[in-house]
Amino acid sequence: MNSIEANIRSTKTKGELNSLRSKGIVPGIVYGGKEQNQNVSFSKKNLKTLLEKENFLSNIINLKIDGKDQNVLPREVVFDILSDEPIHVDFLRIVKDGNVTLEIPVKFINSENSPGLKRGGVLNIVRRKVELKCPTDNIPTELIVDLDGVDIGQSFKISSIKLPENVHPTIQGRDFVVATLAAPTIIKEPEKPAESAEGVEGAAEGGDAPPAEGGVEGEAKAGSSEGEKGDKKEESKKAKGEEKKSPTEKK
Repeated sequence: MNSIEANIRSTKTKGELNSLRSKGIVPGIVYGGKEQNQNVSFSKKNLKTLLEKENFLSNIINLKIDGKDQNVLPREVVFDILSDEPIHVDFLRIVKDGNVTLEIPVKFINSENSPGLKRGGVLNIVRRKVELKCPTDNIPTELIVDLDGVDIGQSFKISSIKLPENVHPTIQGRDFVVATLAAPTIIKEPEKPAESAEGVEGAAEGGDAPPAEGGVEGEAKAGSSEGEKGDKKEESKKAKGEEKKSPTEKK
């Protein structure tokens, strides 16, 4: 069981609380049971060490208040929105023969021994935490799901998970699913449409023909126009020659 040292605090105003936080001290409160609420404070460094441990909010902690031991359960941690540092913690007293409602995390083990996962199966986790009603003297830290020998198509319901004595899920009346081992998802690439392929071929055929035809026609027209111009020039020269000779012939 984890433990943390705490001191009773007498701060009342917001300014006094901020002064504590500036010194590396986190305020908190202990409530529950027949005793009065207690305002406490503890070292931020020690608190952060506990926060780094797994399942902080579902583990019982031994709170040492001025040398006196008291078992408590963390219920809420408030963090600063800018620095993400803890600035307040609520603790619930563990009362004998009492009950608490907690969200207990689910842990999956022996994944390396699952034939379904070895064949590419996918573990779909439906619930990473399950809300349970537990006696204060028998709170589970985690729920175990064993994947040893599990194949594709199998599912895990709450009834297949062994719960401690007198521990019950808050959801009653149905055997809800916690996780399933599904077949791998294969994404096929879409095939190229036949119409687009034919369109490309048609465009290629149509693109070759016109330039060839146009080129021949253009050359023919150019040749004919040049021939016509040459003929006209010859006729013009002959006409001029006849005009020059005509006076001599008269003589």
